[in-house]
Formats: sequence, C-alpha cells, structure tokens
Amino acid sequence: MTTSLTDHPQRDLRGVYAAAVTPLTADLAPDLAALPALLDFLASRGCHGVLLLGTTGEGTSFSVAEHIAVLREGLRYRATARPEFRVLAGTGAASLSDAAALTRAAFDLGADGVVVLPPFYYKNVSAAGLVTYFDALIRAAVPADGRLLGYHIPQMSGVALPAAALAALRARYPRQFYGLKDSQDDLAHTLGLLGELPGFGVFAGSDSIMTDTLAAGSHGTITALANVTAPLNRAVWDAHQAGSSTAVAQAKLVRARQVVKGLSGPAVMKAALADLFGLPLWPVRPPLEPLDDTRRMAAVAGLAELLA
Repeated sequence: MTTSLTDHPQRDLRGVYAAAVTPLTADLAPDLAALPALLDFLASRGCHGVLLLGTTGEGTSFSVAEHIAVLREGLRYRATARPEFRVLAGTGAASLSDAAALTRAAFDLGADGVVVLPPFYYKNVSAAGLVTYFDALIRAAVPADGRLLGYHIPQMSGVALPAAALAALRARYPRQFYGLKDSQDDLAHTLGLLGELPGFGVFAGSDSIMTDTLAAGSHGTITALANVTAPLNRAVWDAHQAGSSTAVAQAKLVRARQVVKGLSGPAVMKAALADLFGLPLWPVRPPLEPLDDTRRMAAVAGLAELLA
C-alpha cells in the first residue's frame, strides 16, 4: 500500500539530513528522472531525510515552476518508496509572493517542513522588518500544522536572522515557527540560540559542531557533507542517542569539513558523488562552475580516505 503525496502523519524532524544536490541534465534543467535514485542513495546511507533546494541544491538558481517540479518528484518518491523518509523544502525567495507560492506548494505536496531564507536583496534590514516578512509568509502559506524553519546563513545571504526576530516569531507562532537551520558555522552562535530559545528546533548546518550542538539540545544537522559522509553523521547521531562516545566519527567529520573548505559546495558534492559512488557527474548552474581537475582530485581523495 502506498500513501498519497499529502496523506501522512506528522513526523518528528530530529535527525541527520542531507542538504541534497539537485541533479541536472546536460542542458542545465532539473533531472527529475535522476532524483529518486539520489534520494534512495541518501536514505540507504543513514539519512533520516533531506532538504531539497537549499544552498547545496542551488535553490536560488531555479524558477518557481522548476522548484515545484523538483519537490513534486521528490515527494512522489517518498510517498511510493520510503514513507518514513522526511523531506524538507527550501522555499526562500527575495519576493514574498514567490516565497508564499513555493511554501504553499511544498505543503500541498506533503513536505514535512520548509526551510526559508530571509529576503536577501536588501541589506541592513531591521529585526522588525524580518518579523513582518515571516509573519506575512506564515499567514499566507503555512497551515496550522505546518512547520517552518528559518534559514540563517548570513555569509551567503547577507541577511542574518537575529535572535530577537526568532523569539518574536516563536512567541507569535509557537507551532508553525518550528526552528532554524543555523549555517553560520559558529559554535558559540548556535549554542547561544539553544540557550536563549530552549526547545526551539535548531539544526546545525555544520558537521564540525555536530556533537557539541547535540549535547546542548539541537534537533540534529542539515548539511551539505551528508551527501557523502552520511554514515559518519549517522554514527555521531546514533552514538549520542545511546550515550556513547562520538569522538571517532566526529573527528572524521571535522577533517572532512577541512577537505572541502573554500570549495563550491554544490560542485564538490556532485564531484564526490560521481567519483566515489558512481552517480552521474551532474553539472552546476551558472554562475557556479565545476571544480578544476586538481581541486576535484584532491577533495575526492581526502574524502575517500576518511570514508575508508
């Protein structure tokens, strides 16, 4: 028996999530036919779920229609093949109307939650302005039982989600404003949020701080590296749940982050998936570029050593 795209119980979102790459065809269109195999690969390697169309998934490079097509195919795979696999959707956009359209579509298709960038063109906006934006988005597009995570990645978006805005939105929408993907890659920042907002669904966006943030009460991780290192991420998760030492797997994750530091996340993950696991070498959309041969070989060799 299979479930429909929208008929599923609300799942616990805690765990290990890959910020999945988006397969592309040679003419740079989303390769919908390749998506089920990628998701099956990630599920088989220990991921509790995926984030589709985040930063690693090149989400801001796709149109609303392309977003919806990718989400529809990903959620079709989940409904028919792995009903317990969780799917989050990146639905952030500079335009409030586009973000609302994407968010409504994600929930209509059965996504377990959405991960939403702040509007990212205008800089130095106030916390009050961000609260107004997310308030309008939630009222327009998030159902009463829907879950929205803010996406804090100021080094990419140029717009931070300050704790004051998070606290105000959580107070206003204690159910729908579920949590945050904190990709600042700053342990002190993540620990500060966990201390200020106890029980808030904070996910670390860096594998390097996985153990420390789990110990402080995070809900898990959503990371690019989990496309490749998922067994290590899952080993840390499982050891933490069992009260065992995470040291060996965590040390390898820290080293893996160093291997890919400074490289384009989508490009290096696509290269590693192809070279280490035999998936197609999917292109990236401009303005991103594939890795040159020297960097590709060095990164793949470094990751291979840690996964051996």
